[in-house]
Amino acid sequence: MVFKYKTVTNTGESKEGTIEAQSKDMAIAALQRRGLIVVSIKGEEEKAFLQKSLFEHIPQKDIVILSRQISTLFEAQVSALKAFSLLASNAENKSLSKKLIQVTDDLQAGYSISGALARHPDVFSNFYVSMVKAGEESGKLTQTFLFLADYLDRQYALTSKTRNALIYPAFVIATFFAVMTLMFTMVIPKLSAIILESGQAVPFYTKIVIGISYFLVHYGIFVLIFIIAALGYVFYLARTENGKKYLDSLKLSFPILGNLFRKLYLSRIADNMDTMLSAGISIVRSIEITGEVVGNRTYAGIMKDTQEAVKGGSSFSDALGKHEPIPAIMVQMVKVGEETGALGSILKTLAKFYKREVDDAVDTLVGLIEPIMIVALGLGVGVLLTSVLVPIYNIAGGIS
Repeated sequence: MVFKYKTVTNTGESKEGTIEAQSKDMAIAALQRRGLIVVSIKGEEEKAFLQKSLFEHIPQKDIVILSRQISTLFEAQVSALKAFSLLASNAENKSLSKKLIQVTDDLQAGYSISGALARHPDVFSNFYVSMVKAGEESGKLTQTFLFLADYLDRQYALTSKTRNALIYPAFVIATFFAVMTLMFTMVIPKLSAIILESGQAVPFYTKIVIGISYFLVHYGIFVLIFIIAALGYVFYLARTENGKKYLDSLKLSFPILGNLFRKLYLSRIADNMDTMLSAGISIVRSIEITGEVVGNRTYAGIMKDTQEAVKGGSSFSDALGKHEPIPAIMVQMVKVGEETGALGSILKTLAKFYKREVDDAVDTLVGLIEPIMIVALGLGVGVLLTSVLVPIYNIAGGIS
């Protein structure tokens, strides 16, 4: 909870600000440990959900930059307190600046870096905090933040490329349907009126086009209501646990996109495991956190089962091999890594392999979508115009 305070120092200087603590007593104790005399303190009202989500969003790119900056400052022998204070005052994102100020306050109050970061799970994930904690325990914080920056940078680049690749086809398909809808509702009705008034025989394919146009003009509102209702149901489904599981499973079942998503999640698993094992985190804990951040409930379930199996004495490769979505080549390479003691190196190789696979799949998808949709749009418009222009041409020929 966030508390707003007014304090004075031993020299009589007044100071105001905010502090995050689990209770009012803990907030007062934290302020007193800084040598401040508390004049007043009260809890701030929680902000509305929309305000938090829309106006306090912190992009992953900012966390990548932050991690690199922390690593650089630590390498320059700058203290943690000074580093976070400096970054807080120079952060362009106001929400991130507020979080870093709170982290600085917590460090002053005696928290460890990982403990201070853990108080902001909406910004610093469980994976991030665990990595920092491992860095503190091993005395390699500078290297840990560099690992984090590299890892988050790779994940950001991979996720952004995949997302952008899916946005483009969605835009082209939406444009296609928009053009076809305008043709059926605005162009075809005017041309079909001329054909029907002529009294001549209408070809079968022209009747189909005119029938679709008539339906959309007179009953299109019901189609729109159905589409809105279907989208609303999907959004509702995405907010339930069973719905999320179903949608995550559906992602993997699409003919082309499913293969892309599978490679994306396998790359994320391998990269995450390699990063955490390199930081000295135990394999059981690494598997657990990987399941939390993989981003798909199907693979999260696999990692949970794998964790339980490894806890029970099974090897990592044997536990993975029991699950069909994990390809045989990945299981075999992990097994080789375990037998040779080079699991981290093998996982890094797998992460690079699947990243290249994702890049190739994205490039292929984008390369195919554009010509296919251009041809489909041209054929669609061509068929529509042919269906109505040929009868009109026959009418004109009959009149002459």
